[in-house]
Amino acid sequence: MGPSSRSEIFRDGLLEGRVVVVSGAGTGLGRAASLEMIRLGATVIGCGRRSEPLEETASLAEGLPGTFEFSTLDIREEEAVDAFFDEILARHDRIDTLVNNAGGQFLSPAEAISPKGFRTVIELNVTGTWLMTHAAATRAFIPQGSGSVLSVTLSPHNGMPGMVHSGAARAAVENMMRTLATEWARFGVRTCALAAGQFTTDTFVTKYPKEVVDAIDRTIPMGRAGREEEMAWIIAFLTSDAGAFHSGSVITIDGGRDNWFGPFPPPAFTGGGEDIPAESRD
Repeated sequence: MGPSSRSEIFRDGLLEGRVVVVSGAGTGLGRAASLEMIRLGATVIGCGRRSEPLEETASLAEGLPGTFEFSTLDIREEEAVDAFFDEILARHDRIDTLVNNAGGQFLSPAEAISPKGFRTVIELNVTGTWLMTHAAATRAFIPQGSGSVLSVTLSPHNGMPGMVHSGAARAAVENMMRTLATEWARFGVRTCALAAGQFTTDTFVTKYPKEVVDAIDRTIPMGRAGREEEMAWIIAFLTSDAGAFHSGSVITIDGGRDNWFGPFPPPAFTGGGEDIPAESRD
């Protein structure tokens, strides 16, 4: 069964007439966000390195109020990125929002990451995001005097053992969005980062170690991982006019994990005064 033709949250037609570019639209959070915006009437142009996932997203989008177009693209290739945006503008004359969702990393102890592996993660997550953002801004947003960039990063922000390369890359993207929000405000361009915690995407459930997947709910104060549609809803909100004053911020969507590890109170803590040393009660 295909996805519902109506949003669970927003009114019909909320994004009618909007042209939205989504990288990494073939799977996971990118697919969920694309389908939600198509339900709301948007024209979504997706891209990714492989055609098969994008074709599946296109199949799921059939019959929804908006439309889905797609192209294969390696966001690390400058000339290909520029041509991609030129083709979109030739068809649609404008672009309203860019969602930088494409990214990638691998779980590894820091000492085992090769220089090549580190560069690959940086090139995909930082250079690719910059090339997409710069092309969208210089070709569409700045000339038309409006536009928004939403870049997906990662939570938690207090360090992620086994992911030093990705943590460094995502921190760079968050700073990039903060800086561009100031520089490009004079052109009517908004930029935000969306720091995603753990979501129950196919990649997380099937590619990560079973021990990590099985334990994840116990690490989140809300007691569960996020659902893909919950990320899609915040992206749709920020793409709409309701998000018009959001810029320069890092919005964390992680069930409280950025602030605390696991539930509160912890299992061994009762919360009574008997747990507090006497000299600390005064």
